[in-house]
Amino acid sequence: MKEYIRDLTKTNLFSGIEPDKITSLLDCIQARRAEYKKDAFIIEEGSTVYDFGIILSGHAQAVKWDISNRLIIITLLKKGNETGVILAASLDHKSPVTLQAKDDVSILLIPFDRVFARCSKNCPWHDKLLRNYVGIVAEKGLVLHERIDCLLKPTVRKKILAYLTRVSSEQQTWMFTIPFNRNELAEYLNVERSALSRELSNMKKEGLIDYHKNCFKLLETI
Repeated sequence: MKEYIRDLTKTNLFSGIEPDKITSLLDCIQARRAEYKKDAFIIEEGSTVYDFGIILSGHAQAVKWDISNRLIIITLLKKGNETGVILAASLDHKSPVTLQAKDDVSILLIPFDRVFARCSKNCPWHDKLLRNYVGIVAEKGLVLHERIDCLLKPTVRKKILAYLTRVSSEQQTWMFTIPFNRNELAEYLNVERSALSRELSNMKKEGLIDYHKNCFKLLETI
């Protein structure tokens, strides 16, 4: 785990904790590393989950299939992102989604109970870890609210604008790159690929947006 300590200092969970303290914390909370091959299921829908994690390398996606067996992308995850944070803290621990590796993935798995267990050494770093965890849960709640708000938009255009506006705000620029190709964006917005392409083309013609592949620009007239 030593090769990942520096990277862990940049994560939300270990923010504000010195590298040498992280090493001892990992032992205290009984963290372990798990490896998953491309396309493997890290978490399956309906399975019980008691550990949450941090992606050390690779990419993953949280997905769900609707009643017509169409894939819906819930979120994309990359190095440094957390997995299962809210799920591990839930009452029944049953996952409503499937987490799948998009390429080879390495994850630091942490037992939820160990984070909330009283530290035998009464170290302030364990308390800091707990405060960081609570902050992550709060942030996840806000992200989930934004995701639901996007899905509830009544038209394809409004879904697109809601998503692009949010990404633009996050990256603090009118010109930005999204992590989805067209198929993935359609799955994320839960719309048909053809409807998405048609609406993007119309919005470009009307001067609302400009784009090339997954690079987008919101025009100031929006």
